[in-house]
Amino acid sequence: MRSNDEIISLIQENIDEKGLSMSELARRVGIAKSTMSRYFNKTREFPLNRADDFARALNITPEYLLGIQKESNVDQAEIISIYNKLEQPRQEKVLSYAKDQLEEQENSNIISIFNKPQDDEDYITDYVEGLVAAGHGTFQEDNLHMEVRLRANDVPNEYDTIAKVAGDSMEPLIEDNDLLFIRVASQIDINSIGIFQVNGKNFVKKLKRDYDGSWYLQSLNNSYEEIHLTENDDIRTIGEVVEIYKN
Repeated sequence: MRSNDEIISLIQENIDEKGLSMSELARRVGIAKSTMSRYFNKTREFPLNRADDFARALNITPEYLLGIQKESNVDQAEIISIYNKLEQPRQEKVLSYAKDQLEEQENSNIISIFNKPQDDEDYITDYVEGLVAAGHGTFQEDNLHMEVRLRANDVPNEYDTIAKVAGDSMEPLIEDNDLLFIRVASQIDINSIGIFQVNGKNFVKKLKRDYDGSWYLQSLNNSYEEIHLTENDDIRTIGEVVEIYKN
């Protein structure tokens, strides 16, 4: 079986030969472009459970993609030997039967447009990597890495990661269980909505600056007080919210 690097190299060779872009391959496979980039950057292992999807998109077999020798119980040499021993009328029957079998196999692989789910190509798969609080903050000790199926038209072209919202402090704009597409950045502009870690807790808030020059995080829901930041706080800006996904 091929290694992760060998699989990615083979995929790269195939998309180069076929003139495909990474975006087009991601669309055909049904995953986000950002996820595809992580496979090519080798920051994430190739998903073996999606080998069939990649192979179909590249018009190759999963066995070839993964470097697996497909076992067969059919001895081709034996078939040819038997065929050659038959008289011509019987050879014609064998050939006719083989053609019928091939046609039946090809027809079985054709899916009617009336039976195929019409929205399959309108969704992509990506992963939620974090949990952020629209409220009083939430701790996250481990990576969430939760697979989600997203409407392709609602996914922005450029983002780095996805977080899930817990709480209502950013309503009505951001609601509980919404997904946030995030551009990772160490700094964001004033009045932008970002993801911040304050003393170990993750927040989604609007970044504000007071008249005296001090910084604070603001909720959109007036029921929540502002979070004023001091030099004694352990503060980290994770990134800026570029898009909100409503479930």
